[in-house]
Amino acid sequence: MRIGRLGAVVVAVLVAGAQPPKKAAGPLDGRKEAERAKTLKDAGGTEESERAVEMGLVWLAKQQKQDGGWEFDAGSKDERVAATGLALLAFLGAGETHTDKCKYQKTVAAGVAFLVKAAPGGGGIGKPLSKNAYAHGIGTLALVEAYLMTRDKALLAPAQGALNHVIAGQAANGSWGYTPGAAGDTSITGWQVQALHAARLSRDFVVPAATVKKTAEFLDAVGAGKLKARYGYSESAGAAPGTSLTAIGLLCRHRFDGWAADHDGMAEGVKGLMKKAPVKTAAVPDTYFYYYATQVVRTAGGDEWATWNEGPKGADGGRKGGMRDWLVLLQLKKDGPNQGSFDPDPGHIGRSCGRLGTTALAVLTLEVYYRYPLPR
Repeated sequence: MRIGRLGAVVVAVLVAGAQPPKKAAGPLDGRKEAERAKTLKDAGGTEESERAVEMGLVWLAKQQKQDGGWEFDAGSKDERVAATGLALLAFLGAGETHTDKCKYQKTVAAGVAFLVKAAPGGGGIGKPLSKNAYAHGIGTLALVEAYLMTRDKALLAPAQGALNHVIAGQAANGSWGYTPGAAGDTSITGWQVQALHAARLSRDFVVPAATVKKTAEFLDAVGAGKLKARYGYSESAGAAPGTSLTAIGLLCRHRFDGWAADHDGMAEGVKGLMKKAPVKTAAVPDTYFYYYATQVVRTAGGDEWATWNEGPKGADGGRKGGMRDWLVLLQLKKDGPNQGSFDPDPGHIGRSCGRLGTTALAVLTLEVYYRYPLPR
């Protein structure tokens, strides 16, 4: 990847000017190299899954454009903020930052600079990172994570400004839609909740309690059943287990309502997700579903997580065929321009975000072991 002259200047300033506290503990410290190795082993990751993450990052780095951003290679090519946000999240998830002397420091710095350029200034509401609500939520999450991992004060105002736009754009029913203030759906809401949840991990960001409360009210409205273990698009009708919407709803419950493994609604919801547990086949996965569902089942732990991650027990007591080995198998290993990437999936991600979006989500899924800490 080559960055233009102006971009190179911005990156150099960002890298040189960032002075994060060296010993400050952070909520995402589990991504740091030493801590990551321990968490990986404890949670069921392997050397093979980490190699797959690294191969994916190598490919993603090669796709970066001269202006520091990324671009989808399918229908949503104009959504540069979403493409950049997803790619950056993959690097950040592996502990790569723009302030640490790491392998992809310049890559991350250029991506962060691209988002900062698009961000509202001064911490106000201003304009969104993108007119697309999905893209704005994804870009906001990336900015917030970059700040949480570095405490780079230069990112505080842009990240809070982007968060302010999320907060101001919430509809009266607690959802987020395609335009600010318009009633929306569970899928769009999922990305806003992820960004707001990340912000709530630090006292440096402001997220009103009223925003969280309204979100819970929306989730109650689109949740089906006594336990609210299944979720629909914009209403509870049609809510079913083992769908992307249910996985998103459950992750939102975990992030905002603190639903953990011992919560009846979460336990029932995970049972539903297990009906679509990964199976080691040659098929291309629904990466959107598995990105969300893997995070949810990770909260359950125990046999359900082992089955999801490693596969069901065989006659010999061993496990094989789970999400981890399935994704490792699907990654392209052959030498060539696509080595380390994942073929576009047949769903919305593949059609709209192509190889870049599919690869970023697959890498993020393989980082689930250490990307976010589980509640203690």
